[in-house]
Amino acid sequence: MRYLMTTKASDTAPDENLYVEMARFVEELTAAGVLLATGGLEAGGVRMTSSGDTITVTDGPFAEAKEAVAGFALIEVRSKEEAIELARRFRRIVGDGESVIQQVFGP
Repeated sequence: MRYLMTTKASDTAPDENLYVEMARFVEELTAAGVLLATGGLEAGGVRMTSSGDTITVTDGPFAEAKEAVAGFALIEVRSKEEAIELARRFRRIVGDGESVIQQVFGP
């Protein structure tokens, strides 16, 4: 099962220890074959909406900075519970904040 884990931006500035712990965590998940992709996301982005034949393109940002998704990890695990446990470990490393886990369907 694949899951997309996203995290919202934080008011807390990262310190050197966070980078070290996160690198260790990413290295572990990569070696285990669990981590498929990870990355940070730009704050703005582009929103596209369609209505009939009309497609509207709008430059961001769209939400308050604290509501914007700041990063993601795509993982492949055996169960939802395993995805939740990995997200718990992530939250313990980065501290206070919010993450969302969603199952990814399809090939």
